[in-house]
Amino acid sequence: MKKVITYGTFDLFHEGHYNLLKRAKGLGDYLIVGVTTEQYDEYRGKMNVIDSLMKRIENIKETGLADEIVIEDHVGQKVEDIQKYEIDIFTVGSDWKGKFEYLTDYCEVVYLDRTKGISSTLKRQTNYKLVRLGMIGSGRIANRFAQEVKYVSGTNLEGVYNPNVESAMKLSEAFELKFYTNNLNELFEQVDAVYIASPHTTHYDYTKKALLNGKHVLCEKPFVLNKNEAIELYQLAKDKGLILMEAIKTAYCPGFNQLLKLTKSGCVGNIRDIEACFTKLTSGNLRELKFSEKGGSFTELGSYALLPIIKLLGTDYKKVYFKTFLDEDGVDLYTKAYFEYEHAICTAKVGLGVKSEGQLLISGTDGYICVDAPWWKTQSFEVKNENKEENEKFFYKFLGDGLRYELSDFVSLINGNFKKSYKLTNEESIAIAEVIEMFLDRKNTTVIYKRG
Repeated sequence: MKKVITYGTFDLFHEGHYNLLKRAKGLGDYLIVGVTTEQYDEYRGKMNVIDSLMKRIENIKETGLADEIVIEDHVGQKVEDIQKYEIDIFTVGSDWKGKFEYLTDYCEVVYLDRTKGISSTLKRQTNYKLVRLGMIGSGRIANRFAQEVKYVSGTNLEGVYNPNVESAMKLSEAFELKFYTNNLNELFEQVDAVYIASPHTTHYDYTKKALLNGKHVLCEKPFVLNKNEAIELYQLAKDKGLILMEAIKTAYCPGFNQLLKLTKSGCVGNIRDIEACFTKLTSGNLRELKFSEKGGSFTELGSYALLPIIKLLGTDYKKVYFKTFLDEDGVDLYTKAYFEYEHAICTAKVGLGVKSEGQLLISGTDGYICVDAPWWKTQSFEVKNENKEENEKFFYKFLGDGLRYELSDFVSLINGNFKKSYKLTNEESIAIAEVIEMFLDRKNTTVIYKRG
């Protein structure tokens, strides 16, 4: 008798799960299905799991395809189970291709083609719907985002749009999507929500079209490049009863949110200064270095550096001004934004042509908090006091590229869970857009030009 084993979360059980189990069953005579616990899912980075473990087990039983069901709850269990049950074939979906080659020492490993697309009409016993997601754009960030989608329960990446259809086709084939297109209406017809990963200057137009077509929107930063456009789009989303969210990934990651909570609890007293720095060295014929594409360090990285300032001190600053270093084409390679609040001063420092220490420093009347580089992927920070013996360091997970955190919150909001909406409010997003607009207009800016 040939024994087959497969594993999964099987949350919000849908036709893709059923098809996988059916194909797995066809590989042998006896199928064992491993179902992960909520705790293990959280440990391995699976976000937004809705159904209970018992509900997920019951759904698998109802298919009649599993001869036996086991519970997976720890690292290394796959090897244990393969040996314990004398497994001949281990199988999972092709979106995990290459991930389990280490198991070939114990049995045959088979990657099954995943179901391209999901049913929009499949009935569920919960109030959650399976969100059909489409992407606008197929560049670098879109590819990173596509890799993260499988870690978020309750959604499926259906297709991708790009005016350059060959680029869309390449991404679609790489991630086994249901469709690709250079027709925006075709995208809207087949999805419930869109992730916008196109160049900065296109965000406003794509977001507005998506909202007018009744689609929820998760838009890459910077959301838009001026305040009035941000206000207009958030109002449009509200009028349409849709979710509109800016994708500044740091705002949604666990470590950064714990940092905010701890700081607001008064652990360093009253905040008097915040210094946030994000720089990287970039060169070549890239979008972020093109003046016509509104490229430059502040549009590319400014949203991150502004985030902790706005989150901790609010939007009611008294003054903001900039000092910037431009290249011969007018693209800023290094910029400092200075903020003056009633009781605090702050600096947001970003660069594409100058490298600096990428840390976040929050100074208070009783101590300070230092978040080491890269602070925008907050994994640890230290609260420091006058008495060094009272210092305390905190550690948190930052999984993958971090994009799963924003997507998880996006899906939760679509399904009516508004408890997470505080992580980046509309008002904060609008305030960030206003600062970017002031910089692009060169208001209150001291400019240094580089020649040749």
